[in-house]
Amino acid sequence: MSELTKEVVLDLLPLYLAGEVSPETNAVIKEYLESNPELAEIAKEMAKADSLNKVPIPFKKEAALETYNEAKKWMTIRVLGLAGITGLVFMCFFLTVLIGTAADKLIPYILP
Repeated sequence: MSELTKEVVLDLLPLYLAGEVSPETNAVIKEYLESNPELAEIAKEMAKADSLNKVPIPFKKEAALETYNEAKKWMTIRVLGLAGITGLVFMCFFLTVLIGTAADKLIPYILP
């Protein structure tokens, strides 16, 4: 087996820290880190930075309630707007039909 270089270990370090390497690779990298304190320190810093990214975002009930109320308001506006538009379309249709029907009945009286 050829000698492992620092660059190769640096490339494999994120996978090693995530636990996604084979047991053989895990053993080789662990041995390399024990023999190279500089790289072991880099690995500790990377592990610390990675664990900071996994901190859960705190849940705030007030923020969730505010978001819910905002969404509910916009849903209501949308539903009322669509209902208004639908009503307007039906009103125009029926007025057109009524005016057309009334005009058909009035035309013989207006135009002799």
